[in-house]
Amino acid sequence: MIRYYVKEDGRLKELEAPQVSCWVNISPPFTQEELENAANQFDVPLDFLTDSLDIDERSRYEREDDARLILFNTPILNELEGENESIYTTVPIGIIFTIDHLITISAYQSPVLQRFLDGRVKHFDPEDESLFALQIMEQNVYRFLTCLKKLNLKRNLIENELSDSSRNKELKQLLSIEKSLVYFVNSLSSNELLKLKMKRTDFLSINNDEEKMDLFEDIIIDNGQALEMSNVYTNILHGTMEAYGSIISNNLNITIRRLTTITIILMVPTLLASFYGMNVPLPKEKDPNMLFYLLIISIVVSALLAWYFQRKRLF
Repeated sequence: MIRYYVKEDGRLKELEAPQVSCWVNISPPFTQEELENAANQFDVPLDFLTDSLDIDERSRYEREDDARLILFNTPILNELEGENESIYTTVPIGIIFTIDHLITISAYQSPVLQRFLDGRVKHFDPEDESLFALQIMEQNVYRFLTCLKKLNLKRNLIENELSDSSRNKELKQLLSIEKSLVYFVNSLSSNELLKLKMKRTDFLSINNDEEKMDLFEDIIIDNGQALEMSNVYTNILHGTMEAYGSIISNNLNITIRRLTTITIILMVPTLLASFYGMNVPLPKEKDPNMLFYLLIISIVVSALLAWYFQRKRLF
């Protein structure tokens, strides 16, 4: 689906056909034929469009003739269902600069671009291509920060549930959060390198614009903050998983030890009853009170063993 937008009277307006300095947004669903037509129509390499749809594509920028490409990763909710799947994953967004247009493309419905379409981002104008690109990257960093806060809140809730019981369900949810954080760390690291290279090479041609340079530096700082948060949350979660693994193992050892001591205590009456259940002559086997003697001896010996285990903190 290819749509065209311009900003008129402070509002985003959709066009029926592209015009100079409009925003061209390519979002699913679309076909390979539509991508080829768009590449020919806007005079951009087809690779710029197809690379933006590859989920494994790394963040980078590229220039070919009069077309420029910025490719970076953004977080989205994982559509795959399963207990072991990550909550969030990251996919590429492509920003393509042509002589007359700015093109955005993604293989998934992007919450970042949707904010612009819904009018929730103020003071943006597709005509100012460099500023618009910076604002998209800024909203992308905010999206990472929002997702990180949600993941951390979910982790705290799961830890509170695990404090009462150690069920597989909560442990699998922690594993899903850990996978999401791994995606975030890799994507934020790649995005940070991209932005630093763009700043060093002045890819957006904004070195002489102090306001835009300040915005770009703020974006780089916020991206670094998001990366640091991701690393911290990953380390905390990794430590939490190891701690709960140790707790579960320790609880299992305690349970086995208690069962072993109970088995030893119950072995005494079983052993005495077994002796007098054998088909061989035994002392006082014909004494009618022998059963009570055996019960008393069993209770006394079992009580002594229980006292001993309790004193040694084995029971």
